[in-house]
Amino acid sequence: MEPGVHLRREPGPDLEAVGEDVALVQRIRDEIAASGPMPFARFMALALADPDGGYYRSAEARPGRAGDFLTAPELHPIFGASLATGLHEVWERLGRPTPFTIREHGAGTGALAVAILDAIDDDAFRLAIRYEPIDVDPRRLDAFREALTAAGHGPAIGMATNEPFTGVVLANEVLDALPVHRVRRRGPNLRELAVAVDANGALCEVEIEPTTPELAGRLEAEGIELIDGQTAEICLALEAWIGDAAAPLARGMVLLIDYGAPAIELYDPVRRRDGTLRAYLLHRVHDDPYVHVGRQDLTAHVDVTAVERAAHAAGLATIGITTQAEALMGLGIQERLQAIQADPATTMADYTLVRASLMRLLDPGAMGRFRVMAFGRDWPDRVDDGPLSTFAFRLPQRQAKD
Repeated sequence: MEPGVHLRREPGPDLEAVGEDVALVQRIRDEIAASGPMPFARFMALALADPDGGYYRSAEARPGRAGDFLTAPELHPIFGASLATGLHEVWERLGRPTPFTIREHGAGTGALAVAILDAIDDDAFRLAIRYEPIDVDPRRLDAFREALTAAGHGPAIGMATNEPFTGVVLANEVLDALPVHRVRRRGPNLRELAVAVDANGALCEVEIEPTTPELAGRLEAEGIELIDGQTAEICLALEAWIGDAAAPLARGMVLLIDYGAPAIELYDPVRRRDGTLRAYLLHRVHDDPYVHVGRQDLTAHVDVTAVERAAHAAGLATIGITTQAEALMGLGIQERLQAIQADPATTMADYTLVRASLMRLLDPGAMGRFRVMAFGRDWPDRVDDGPLSTFAFRLPQRQAKD
């Protein structure tokens, strides 16, 4: 180190100071005392969405640099700007309908919506858009409206109803937070993991008989056989969520973006022997769901095979499934980066931020491996149109070594 140059190491966050939602944990204990061990899916639903203490019902920041994790919209607006290109293409394919509804689930405080609407330079498309936010906490909708209004997009805001609409149902990193059952193979038997209370009053893991035959049924339907000792997550809530989200869509697309894999990869006994459940807190990841209850995010990788089956059961047809890296490349994200670089108003700090964000969005070891899944209803599948740009790009396949 050069003389006179000193580096300062910033202290890491104090995770213990975060604590837990005491009242929520006590309600969980009380339910276990009254009904016995609690299936993990029930525990996860309470930990994340309980109206009086769930993680996503807090008024505090969740996604974002000041929160517990970063999603693509918070990383940089270039993500939403790229999606705007794809949404414009969907609008064109559907015959330029007015209104064109974008119904975003998990809309949060509007980071994705603002980035999408800011990037639209086609006045006809912009005026056709009716942007409808849906979020688990109504307070987020107030923040959403404030953000869009401040950005000049107030007239585009609509309220979601059960009336049929033409457009796109959009959900970015929503499915991974749906409650999952956890199972473990013990010899020839499938066991379910549940939550109990130990002698010290702490929440702990126990194994019970499966609470529903649907758990074994899902694995069997996907041709999956777990090995002895393997732990896995099964999201039985997918069918209902996709069915409900798609129900009002009369014509258009359901566009889902999330981290996950087809069942054959998701349940790989070597790479996924312990499952994919993770907890996120102050940009730290760990695997203990029973601490910081109500104060940390819980997620599990999405079963892409189950998502596609659920979409088909809801009357949708597959338009395309690809990775986020391939989708963004097809939507011209590199050209957007070059345009930002060439803009005289772009500072070095601006360019450094957007380039670093793009690398993370495309990196197959980070967000680039996320799956982009599109399903259509009454979709104009004309051969002459060719594939949508979202699904037109493919990264070179790695050659197997001899």
